[in-house]
Amino acid sequence: MPIPDVVKEIITHNRSIYDCMKMDVINYTALAVKIQPEVERIIGSPANLNTIVVAIKRYSDSFEQKIKIKKEAVLKNVRLSLTDKIMDVKFSLDDIDRNETSDIMNKFSRMKSDYEFFRLADSLIVLAEDIDDVRKMFSTFPNNENLFNTGLAKLKITLTNSENRSDITSYITELLHNNGIEMKNAFFSSDSIIIVIDANDASRAYQILYSEINR
Repeated sequence: MPIPDVVKEIITHNRSIYDCMKMDVINYTALAVKIQPEVERIIGSPANLNTIVVAIKRYSDSFEQKIKIKKEAVLKNVRLSLTDKIMDVKFSLDDIDRNETSDIMNKFSRMKSDYEFFRLADSLIVLAEDIDDVRKMFSTFPNNENLFNTGLAKLKITLTNSENRSDITSYITELLHNNGIEMKNAFFSSDSIIIVIDANDASRAYQILYSEINR
């Protein structure tokens, strides 16, 4: 990876540094000294400190350009919905066979419940309403008492073909973070973004995003 890409990767994965840079309250040389060992580890060779400083400065300058773009109302064409009293059910695919997985999906399809399935490499995540019928469905699973992550809410942002999904996701994440709301999880498809947050933040998060959509 080129050094500018490595520097950007390091900064964006460190929320504290990222926020300080956005507020323009960080010393570029001090930051370069701090991240130089990690930069060199990633690229596999020595990195000149001045080169890292320049990469940091250029990345910092890009924030001003992004702010100008965001004034065009990034969320103006999306649709927003909120579902509260949601729970996250995650189980290993090693614990059940293919027929059981299909049976669960069929049962959900017959229920009048808001739900989403997400298949990972070795597990399946179900976002569903926290109701007795859903809990009973998983009652026979091994360690079923540890399956449920409750007290959540789901925000679903439906996109049209014209939006850039990565830009919208970044914008929403930053917007919620700046208002003290952190995402618990996020899932993506070709036409939607699903954000999982604490149920206590649901109403405020909806109002923040709704205001942006109608700005």
